[in-house]
Amino acid sequence: MFENAKFAFPDVQDAHLRRVLVVDDSRAQRRILTLMLRRWGFDVVEAEDAECGLVLCDIFQPDFIISDWMMPGLSGPEFCAAFRATQRAAYGYFILLTSKSEKAAVAKGLESGADDFLTKPVNGDELRARINAGARILMMEQELRAKNAMIADTLAELQMIHASIDKDLQQARVLQQSLMPVRSAIFGQSRVSLLLRSCGHVGGDLAGMFAIQNGDFGLFSLDVSGHGITSAMMTARVAGYLSSDYPDENLALTRSVTGFAFVPPSELAGRLNARVVGQQGVTEYLTMAYVHVAQDTGLARFVQAGHPPPLLLRKDGGAEFIGSGGLPVGLIENAPFEDHAVQLAPGDRLLLYTDGFTEAVLPDGSMLDEAGLLKLVLSIPADRTGPDFLDALYDGLKNRLDGRTEFDDDISAALLEFGDQ
Repeated sequence: MFENAKFAFPDVQDAHLRRVLVVDDSRAQRRILTLMLRRWGFDVVEAEDAECGLVLCDIFQPDFIISDWMMPGLSGPEFCAAFRATQRAAYGYFILLTSKSEKAAVAKGLESGADDFLTKPVNGDELRARINAGARILMMEQELRAKNAMIADTLAELQMIHASIDKDLQQARVLQQSLMPVRSAIFGQSRVSLLLRSCGHVGGDLAGMFAIQNGDFGLFSLDVSGHGITSAMMTARVAGYLSSDYPDENLALTRSVTGFAFVPPSELAGRLNARVVGQQGVTEYLTMAYVHVAQDTGLARFVQAGHPPPLLLRKDGGAEFIGSGGLPVGLIENAPFEDHAVQLAPGDRLLLYTDGFTEAVLPDGSMLDEAGLLKLVLSIPADRTGPDFLDALYDGLKNRLDGRTEFDDDISAALLEFGDQ
């Protein structure tokens, strides 16, 4: 059944594009082809029909298959189709031997998966040329396979690195959230609530609050330029300058005979500006709105350092944006900052927010802007207060964006509800 049954199968690594399977029901035709191919240095095995050829394909893993078209059992095209259906590590170049020259017959051979044709009787020079052409194709296929394997290995390595980075970023997100340990706190008769949503794992926004022994308290909203890890690291550093846990390190406070006292908001901005400008190699800056509230009088003194203007919501329904802009913190050495003041009455609210709200891009390409933010705020039911109010504001923004959950910028806010708790 098998011709050359005692051949020694060459090692795959040593037989580089040298293995040829000849399949033909004519013993004489097989011998002629085998002698030529062996003379050229190929390792050749023979099969008398397609069924034997398929078995040898599995064992021998030929680089080239030369098969007669007309054979008992499976024809050459049927053998080729069956060969193509087998699982192989590498491509096999298939040449059909035929006396057919009709276009329909050639098309049928190509459809079966054949790569080339030789007309019988076979000319040695033509066979060598077809084998060389096939070898070039197989070499390119091998190179492509090697490169694909390298790409797959590199991709797997990158995926492992990405997974490690992602894990670190998830932890960084937890750490950044810890900079805002509580979402809401009561100060006397007032309440301050916070919101923080990063557009990535970590971001450059932060909102916070702190108080001193006499009941006065401060709240702030800040936005570090840029996004991602660099901005988040800058945010973490600035959070230390406004710490509620370590008042000695808080730039908004100073030691007094009774404990701690607030410095003017403009002085806080100046102190913070000096720290940021003085950091070697740091190009980031930040915008900030900071408010110091006297609990007993309701006087709110604030500084607006390049930040969106705070929104004052009066109990009687009045609403206005307050402040006059100002320079960002960390942009210019010795930058001047200005104090502002507003008198709060019980029931008044003050909203600090970042430009993630006002610069959110709507489906029509326009920005929400201050008018759109005010409209969102006024649409929130009166019974939504504290953190619920901020969540409703965030949900309202998502609805304006047609439910899109991916934002181009970080979102944060601080809400003061004065003297109405």
